[in-house]
Amino acid sequence: MSRLPFELLLALRYLRPKRTFVSVITLISVLGVSLGVAVLIIVISVMSGFDRQLRDKILGFSPHLRVAYTNRTMKGYKAIMREISTNRDVRAVAPYVLAQVLVETEPENGQSQVGAPWMRGMDPKLDFNAQNIATNLVGKFDLSDRGVLVGAEFARSMGLNLGDRLLIYSPRELKKLRQNQNQQKQEAILPDEFEVRGIFDVGYYEYNAAFIITALEDAQELYVLDDSVHGLEVDIKDPYRAPAVQQELTRALGPEFRITTWMEENASILGALVVEKNVMFYLLFFIMIVAALCILSALITFVVQKTREIGMLKALGATDLQVAGLFLSQSGFVGTVGVIVGFGLGMLAISYRNEFLHFMNRMTGFELFPASIYGFNELPALIIPRDIVLICGSALLICVLGGVIPAWRAGRLQPVAALRYE
Repeated sequence: MSRLPFELLLALRYLRPKRTFVSVITLISVLGVSLGVAVLIIVISVMSGFDRQLRDKILGFSPHLRVAYTNRTMKGYKAIMREISTNRDVRAVAPYVLAQVLVETEPENGQSQVGAPWMRGMDPKLDFNAQNIATNLVGKFDLSDRGVLVGAEFARSMGLNLGDRLLIYSPRELKKLRQNQNQQKQEAILPDEFEVRGIFDVGYYEYNAAFIITALEDAQELYVLDDSVHGLEVDIKDPYRAPAVQQELTRALGPEFRITTWMEENASILGALVVEKNVMFYLLFFIMIVAALCILSALITFVVQKTREIGMLKALGATDLQVAGLFLSQSGFVGTVGVIVGFGLGMLAISYRNEFLHFMNRMTGFELFPASIYGFNELPALIIPRDIVLICGSALLICVLGGVIPAWRAGRLQPVAALRYE
């Protein structure tokens, strides 16, 4: 004798494949739940992967906090560095110069290229991101004697290679050019000449395409800053405590300083990813709602077909709750099978996502995941257990709810009326 409740045994018996329309609807319901769960797991995992990789790339190139004056450059920055270093969460502090410049290439053959990248002046001995840049560098990390590092995409677009010369026009030269226009005797204004010592690839298209790196002293000279800098970069032990450390440093340094976190500097892209992830979850969840409606339709049809059998069960002593449990067990079983199959399909697709992407690129002949748009060379994915539990749990719940109305209707049938059903 089986120890399973009789309503569960009957539910499993009724779910055996039969060549009926109800069986077809049940199969469609299982496929709908499986598809919904699989697609949700794939999309949410990829979106989470985007978010995590984007944060890692940002933190590998940008500081956790920036400290600067509101409307002027920072003189005597070493004393401010010592003050910031007293905070228990601060790991390192480094000065920086960050500004846009006009650059021109000096090719041996062909026409020169002109661009306007962001120039980042850094002290490699103090800058905590120097190590990450050095490990993703072709060439050598050498900023001495007018050396410069350029991003991989910037080098490609400008036709730059290691050892090439790069002319950088600073605001000082541009100002002299404007003054020359009003003089009868014009003097030649020569830009500063730098040598490309390294080409970095930090894995994020925006940084690779828009930044060049020079020594702090060279950047100060280009912008005529003397011994001042644009601000300080602060590295903290836990990047996600940046807002709390921001408040502490604001109280310690005073209101004349503008302190921004890496989250604020990248709020638009990070916020867009969170919104997109939530919207995709709600939109794709409708796939499972459609599957639940299929379960509802199948069980309503099934209740009508089994009305006389329901009457016999109740005449033999089955309670309303037991009869309702029979049909709820059916919807729960369909949901469970669909969730398990969908979970397996989703995890399989995530495991081979890049292989499938490369296959589709070869088959279609164009790039389905362009790095110039998304900023990554591979399709990222991150499986968060909380998201998986939410997807699978909500799918199972919506399937069970799809069987509530037919189960309630079956439980309320009166034995006499059901037995006289034709």
